[in-house]
Amino acid sequence: MKIECAAARLLLTPRELQVRLQNAPVVMSVLVDDIRLLATANLLLADAGAVRWQLTLDTPEQLQIIGQFYGITPE
Repeated sequence: MKIECAAARLLLTPRELQVRLQNAPVVMSVLVDDIRLLATANLLLADAGAVRWQLTLDTPEQLQIIGQFYGITPE
């Protein structure tokens, strides 16, 4: 599944989420077990221990789509 937002293109697969930044040749990835969704800030958080990153999504609907795809309830 693909989700387009202002800052990046998100590619969702059953085990991994990839974020391809729009204005830089950067690809960030995270395994499903390391994803958190923060509804109050519309934020996708990746925390794999030594590596952490976050991405602000454009709309709450994008957050809901990711949550539904992975079975994650936004906090």
